[in-house]
Amino acid sequence: MNSRGRLLVSCPDRPGIVAAISTFLFERGANIVHSDQHSTDPFGGRFFLRVEFELPGLSQRVEELEREFSRIAVRYRMDFRISLADVKKRLAVFASREDHGLLELLWQQRSGDLRADIAMVISNHEATGDLVEPWNVAFHHIPVTPNTRLEAEQRQLTLVSGGVDLIVLARYMQILSPAFVESWRNRIINIHHSFLPAFVGANPYAQAADRGVKLIGATAHYVTIELDAGPIIEQDVYRVDHRFTTRDLRRVGRQIERSVLARAVTWHVEDRIIVDGNKTIVFD
Repeated sequence: MNSRGRLLVSCPDRPGIVAAISTFLFERGANIVHSDQHSTDPFGGRFFLRVEFELPGLSQRVEELEREFSRIAVRYRMDFRISLADVKKRLAVFASREDHGLLELLWQQRSGDLRADIAMVISNHEATGDLVEPWNVAFHHIPVTPNTRLEAEQRQLTLVSGGVDLIVLARYMQILSPAFVESWRNRIINIHHSFLPAFVGANPYAQAADRGVKLIGATAHYVTIELDAGPIIEQDVYRVDHRFTTRDLRRVGRQIERSVLARAVTWHVEDRIIVDGNKTIVFD
């Protein structure tokens, strides 16, 4: 993997884009091993591409490739990024009392299913530290109250700045300020329950049981300043019926949230996501 790179491109669609990219990589000795593309409309739409390629000595040539590829990017009005597949992204996981999302990420990292390093866990509940300790991951307890919210956020920003690539809100039950969110645009992933209708408040599963819902689910999305309205990365649902108690709904809900969150984080760290406005293009 130390010679494998990933190139992600988005631009207005027009003829010649794939040819230009393929020729560029070929002329530099790269071999394309996987390619996936999508166009919203071949006549005036947007074009998206993800390419994995092998190139010996890539780690020493990334800046050179970026500089040279920028000429093609200007010609085709591209947004692009090149990354090294063997460089693991570093995560900061924010957690509150509910620990199922956090534990899923810790386990998937240990098993190798999540190719990332969980650099730290930050929680507003001190008891989370006991859960994290056996995993040999740095833990930071930062209490949050209405009077200390800004101070707490500053401590969080100090911890993550320059040290992590992605923040994961694993059922972190505090709202981040607009300034915090904007400074980490498209680099904060949140998981939450999603029902139809949407139930708000402290006990959504009890409300769902009272209403006799037939589907429960979860949504993972990038965080924006508009609460729970950012670009959706992954969703899943599970069919339930009148036999499901509130406890049953919580149990199934935790299972869905764990898997949805893990898939969303995995796709991000593997550079499979391009954000297009308020939606995402997720490549297989």
